[in-house]
Amino acid sequence: MTVFLVDDHSVFRAGVRAELAGVVDIVGEAGTVAEAVAGIVAVHPEVVLLDVHMSDGGGSSVIRGARGRGSDAIFLALSVSDAAEDVISVIREGARGYVTKTISGEELADAVRRVRDGDAVFSPRLAGFVLDAFCAPDAGAGAGVVDAPEADAAVEKQRDAPSSDPLVDALTRRELEVLRLLARGYTYREIGAELFISIKTVETHASNILRKTQQSNRYALTRWAQSRQLD
Repeated sequence: MTVFLVDDHSVFRAGVRAELAGVVDIVGEAGTVAEAVAGIVAVHPEVVLLDVHMSDGGGSSVIRGARGRGSDAIFLALSVSDAAEDVISVIREGARGYVTKTISGEELADAVRRVRDGDAVFSPRLAGFVLDAFCAPDAGAGAGVVDAPEADAAVEKQRDAPSSDPLVDALTRRELEVLRLLARGYTYREIGAELFISIKTVETHASNILRKTQQSNRYALTRWAQSRQLD
């Protein structure tokens, strides 16, 4: 199997190469959208392992760019994020699967193999959401993808569902956004880039969230958010 690796963290790319050594043939890698599109078009990999969030765009931009230049590569998203909107974005652009970076090397190799062979592959945490958001209620063989407005409405409904928890109600919309990213393991820098705010502002929001939720540290906060399905 020939694989092209796209991620803007060189250390992570090195780790993936080491995990997949001897199992797949990594024919190229890139850390920016432009480099990724050019490389994919040049080397014609069977599968592209694709990060969702990069400093100059991300997975959706890579897929659009490569497809626009005639690439028939199969795209498998590999991301730290398990947010509904991220999954919808790359699958709508044409990715064949979506797995998170908690996946083991053996599982990743299997996922690459499966998407190359025509399967759709998702991390277990995401499988239920994908079925709910993209398949018809009576989905069977050959079920289609729902229209984009319906998928977006499903995400908004999930995001804006009313809360009956006074601690959750005390959080502002922006604090809830920061909380969700904290609970998914994002760093302050990554949260700032995702929400287009400064690291100092992220730190202020995090401090306010800890105070309002009465949690002592980030680990406790993550468990608190997960127990309330806020992650």
